[in-house]
Formats: sequence, structure tokens, C-alpha cells
Amino acid sequence: MTTDRPTIEQYLANMGAAGHRICEIDASEAGAGNISLCLDELPRVRQVFPISERIELPLAAPALAGRTLLVTGSGRRLRQIADNPVAAIAAVIVEPDGIHAEMLTSPQRQFEKLTSEFNSHLAVHDDQVGRRNLPFHAVVHAQPPHLTYLSHVPQYRDNETMNRRILRWEPESIVALPGGIGVLEFMVPGSAELMDANVKGLRDFEIVLWSKHGVMARSDLSATRAVDRVEYAETGAKYEYMNLTGGGQAEGLSLEEIRAVAQAFGVTSPWIA
Repeated sequence: MTTDRPTIEQYLANMGAAGHRICEIDASEAGAGNISLCLDELPRVRQVFPISERIELPLAAPALAGRTLLVTGSGRRLRQIADNPVAAIAAVIVEPDGIHAEMLTSPQRQFEKLTSEFNSHLAVHDDQVGRRNLPFHAVVHAQPPHLTYLSHVPQYRDNETMNRRILRWEPESIVALPGGIGVLEFMVPGSAELMDANVKGLRDFEIVLWSKHGVMARSDLSATRAVDRVEYAETGAKYEYMNLTGGGQAEGLSLEEIRAVAQAFGVTSPWIA
């Protein structure tokens, strides 16, 4: 392990900061939303999470063999992670068969099971690590209200309309979300159908919208960077909602203006064509 890698305490603090920010933007009511990190190594994990049990994973994850995931527990409020992260998070060490794992928890554990969206988290980590051999990967699921609202409007439930509409409200949007947002149709939360569509969507996008439900975002850097993507997308959706309810009089940035911003910052994007 290189000396500049974060400690387990720093990873947990980052998850806490991510959870806090998700709640600040009203993207996680009660126990909604979940966060996971996937790491190629995590020293001192057994000191922080000393209680061990063997579990069967919800799906085979061969690319994650030997890796450790930090995962939020079902029903835990994301706003409370920062106060006591070991009460809300488990460490899951994937066994060589990619089917079983050792789940480590703290004596302060306050959840019975891992998040109900663990299958989607696990599948995305396995796909991204398997394809790109990442040493670190973060996944965040949240329920930002304006993005979710727009997905209830049929005309917004396609990539072209959604991205053209929400990337036009801030010059920073095309820089922060150059790939835009992938839009999925409604699927039952926690289902295999949603899991499969989500994995495929996150190959092409760094954030996908689960219509009538919420979003999932990923990052190779940190949980907070994944939340940044949610926040930028939600801000664009809020402007779009304001325009819809205010009579549609605001014009937003023109395509030419968005192209100028992209050129100035060296951004390549399908949404400037």
C-alpha cells in the first residue's frame, strides 16, 4: 500500500460527508439512499469492524475477489453516517470464489441487512473493476426530487430530451457532466431487471436516472465526487422545473454558448453536437 492512500477512517469520513450532502440537497428522505466503496486493499479493517460472519453475495462478482467493499446498511439515514459511521456501514470482503464474502461489522452496528440496493452496487463495482481494473470505485444512490419529478413527465424519459434540457442552465454543467445523464425507464427497485439496466447504463454514463425513483452515480475518486455529479444534475433539473412551472420564459444557455464553454475548458461531449 502506498503511503498516500487514505486510511479506513478517511474513507468512512468521506462516506459520511457524501451522505450529509445528499441530505442537504433533499435527495434522501428518511432511510432512502445508499453508498458503497470498493477498494483493492483496506488495512486495519478488522480492527474497526471486528465482528465477522460469512454471507452469500446476491450475485457472482468474480472481478471483486479479494477486494473490500464498504457498504451502508438498510434503513440507515445517510445524514447520520458522519456522526457514527461504524453504526451504519459494513465491510464486505469478497472471497476467491466471487460468490461468498466475509461481512465485518462493529459492535455498534444498527442495521440487520445491507442496503436493499446492494445487488446494483455489487454489479456495478464488478463490471467497472472487471473492465478497468480500478483500485477504487464509489457508487451512490440518491433520490433528488427535481430529477425524479422530471422522470415522471413522459417527454423527459429519453437521453436526448433530458440532457438538452438540464445541461443548458449553468455553464459549469457541461464541464461537470460532459457525458450527461443516462435515463432508464421505471423498473422495480432492487430487481434484477433494474440491476442489469443500471450496469449497462453506467458503462456509458457516470450518472443514470432511474425513472420515477432516483439516480445512481459512480466515481473513480471518491463518494463525494459521485455526489457532486448528482448535485449538478439536480441543480439543472431544478432550473428546468422552475422554468416549467414559471411559464417557460427562460431561455437557458444556447447550444452555441455551451459549445463555447466546452471549447474553453477542453471538454468533449456528445451534447455539444
